[in-house]
Amino acid sequence: MALTATIHKAELSISDMDRHYYATHALTLARHPSETEERLMARLLAFALYADERLEFGKGLSDTEEPALWRKAYTGEIELWIDVGLPDETRVRKACHQSRQVVVLAYGGHATDPWWSKVAATLARHDNLSVLAIGHADMQQLAALCERGMRLQCLIQDGELQLIAGERTLAIRPDVRMGDYAVA
Repeated sequence: MALTATIHKAELSISDMDRHYYATHALTLARHPSETEERLMARLLAFALYADERLEFGKGLSDTEEPALWRKAYTGEIELWIDVGLPDETRVRKACHQSRQVVVLAYGGHATDPWWSKVAATLARHDNLSVLAIGHADMQQLAALCERGMRLQCLIQDGELQLIAGERTLAIRPDVRMGDYAVA
């Protein structure tokens, strides 16, 4: 018997002072049976950082040809491609050729630094690529907020994201390894 995705719903209110973006999104996230809570919440974090009315969740783990999130132009051109985790260098290069802007939201505990050391020199030639790293402790705290139904408030100012879920507040400052996290 095949396992099915677990549905998570999130009401995400975003006040992004850096980009002057203010909106509330009712999101439905399908969690693949092999997806961890960390990866699900990394996708939600990426959405908060790059929120836009046209930003959509990709098929993710069930389709290797799609990113975790993407935004397409009305013409169908991929404007923004966002991957989470520690993607293969070939996948990132391919994404850089297919879209205007590519973002990798890297996380993976102690594996993040060796991954970055391995791919940094090769990926440096792509001027449409940004790589942001999220620390292991931040990812664990973020995963602890994961519930089937979530109401989250997000404040972004001066490169720091504050995520509020009820009485809990989590402050995350992405470590910019390459590029920046401004949206082109």
